[in-house]
Formats: sequence, C-alpha cells, structure tokens
Amino acid sequence: MEIIHGSASFFVSTPEVDFAVTEQGGHLAPVDFYFEDYAVSPYALAPWEPQQVDASLPHLLTELRGDFFCLPFAGQAGGPPHGDTANAKWSLVEQGERSLVLEMKQTDSGAAVVKTISVREGQQALYVEHMITGLVGDWNYGNHPILDFSDLATGQGRLAVSPFRWASVYDGVFANPEAGETGRLQESALFSSLEAVPCKDGTTLDLTHYPTAAGHEDLVMMVNDAPTTEQPFAWSAATFDDYVWFSLKNASDFPATLFWISNGGRSAHPWESRHLGRIGIEEVCSHFCNGLEASRENRLAAYGIPTVRTFAEGESVRLPIIQGVALVEPGFGQVTAIVPLDDHTIAIKGEHGAEVHAKIDWREFLG
Repeated sequence: MEIIHGSASFFVSTPEVDFAVTEQGGHLAPVDFYFEDYAVSPYALAPWEPQQVDASLPHLLTELRGDFFCLPFAGQAGGPPHGDTANAKWSLVEQGERSLVLEMKQTDSGAAVVKTISVREGQQALYVEHMITGLVGDWNYGNHPILDFSDLATGQGRLAVSPFRWASVYDGVFANPEAGETGRLQESALFSSLEAVPCKDGTTLDLTHYPTAAGHEDLVMMVNDAPTTEQPFAWSAATFDDYVWFSLKNASDFPATLFWISNGGRSAHPWESRHLGRIGIEEVCSHFCNGLEASRENRLAAYGIPTVRTFAEGESVRLPIIQGVALVEPGFGQVTAIVPLDDHTIAIKGEHGAEVHAKIDWREFLG
C-alpha cells in the first residue's frame, strides 16, 4: 500500500503499465503506459487531495480520479452516489506481478463484488472486470473513466465513439445555476453526430474536439449500435497529441456511453471552477445519471434501449472492459473505427487514413 495523490493505494508496476487503485472507493489512477523509454498518462486526478477538501463529502468526491465502478450508477435512495463500489473500502484478495484482485463482500445493493485489473505481456492495456454475485432485481451500473485534456489547447484533442443509434443531451437541468453551475447544451436535444450537438443559444457544439471553451458542465448519452460479425465489440476513443486512448466493451453489458464534460462549470466546493479539461467517457447501463429509481422506470423502452439489467438470485455476472493506449503519428486525428484484425489484434483507424495496430486479446476477454 502506498500514499498516492493523498490516498492509500494499491500499486502494480509492470514493464508495460503502472497502475494505482485507491483502497477507498477503488478509483483507478494514476496509470502510466510505457513504450520503451516513453510514457503516457491519460487518466485524470482531481485538482485536490482528500485531506484538502471537506471531509463530509462523499468519498466519491474526496478520492475523485481515473476510473471507478458504479453500482448503482449515480444517485439512489438510502445510499451514496454511484454506490459503495465508488465510495467504500475495498479489501485485497491477491496482488501479483501483473494483476490486482480486490473485493467488497457486502455493498449497499446487497451484492458482493470482485474487481480484477490485469496487464498482459507486451500489451499497453488494462483488462478490467467486475464479478457481481448476490444481486437480485433490476439495477443500473457503469464504469466511469475520467481523462485529462487540461494540458491541451482548446479543441486539440479528439473524441469518438462507435456508431450509435440514439443520442441525446441530458434530459433535465444538469448544470444548476442556483448551485453556481453553468452549462451550454440544450436539455433533451437529440442529435445524430457529435460534430453538431445543440446548444441553448441555438448554435451547435462540436464534441469531437476537446477541450471545449472553459466554463461549462454538460452531459450527453450515446446508445451503441448492436454488434455484428464484423464489429463484435463497441468502443470509445480519445486522441491526445501522439497517442490514442481506447475502451472496448460488449454493448450487451454496457448499452450506452456517456460524455461527462467537466470543464470548469462548477464553482461550489470542491470544484471551485478548477476541474478543467476533464471528460468522463463512461460506459453504462443506465438512464443518463438520473439514478437507480429513474433507470428502473425504463424511460427508453419505446426505443428498445435498456437502462437496467435484471440480476437473478444465485447468478454471477461478469462485466469486462478493456482500456488501453496506442501511439500514433501527429495528425492522426479523430478515431473513425476500431475493428478486429484477428482474435488478438485490433486496428485503430484515423480520420486521414492512417491506421495503427495493437495487440489486444479482445475475443477471449470480452467473451
């Protein structure tokens, strides 16, 4: 156990990836991906450490960084936001040279959850899975990666998701002016392209470029197309200066992707308008961030979009996700596709015709 960014953390170091996971809340970051003598670190750390903010805040906020697992996703009656899995302490089961296994035996949902994060030889990727047992009924959930674009100029980074069949701006007031929050996007506005997301002032915002101009907090949700033989997994991607971060998932496990655009639009403590250039690229089975009860209402049923999953007594559910990076040449631009070449290799295609390959055991891990 090490103290990293103010938090007691488990730490695993390999030639390909170093990663830390907080004991409190199980937040994954920092993460360094190594390419010989070169390293990249895409995951965000909050601009505060736990001891520097109000101790009465949920641990979700005091520990805020990187990626964490949410069960349920967002608010709930009688429990912390994003659940115990993002707030309570995790216990060590096993730490190996390339893996970390943590558990939470009893959560606010009544489930037991085992978190396993591993690194494979020669691959700049994290294989992340959560095994859930003892959960009964309809529940929403999600993985919550937060990336840091704050060192890039406005619009310098690029964002992309795999093809989607439905997309909307958050359906309520996401940024509340009475709480000192500001937002730009038009509530409930549907859109078909990330290049033109409707704003409150009648213009559109191009969310393929990030960071956007500072001073707003917004949320959008994209529901992925169903898998095909040629495209068996769904993906999200972010292009930095010289590398691409990517996430691979089963759309049946995580039907939608949320972009939480956190760019200085919250002035209350602990945000204080300093959480800049961050973006959550969150893979979810949920109705936006409206919480457990709203997700159980199945508000998108008319579109055939699930917002909860039914867990059966005696069932174990495994939720795998792969998050990795690949180096690219300057000018690679927005990712236009991530496709399998074989069971152990993916091709990442850029908007100007460039293509890079990465060794990823996607077939075996995603199932």
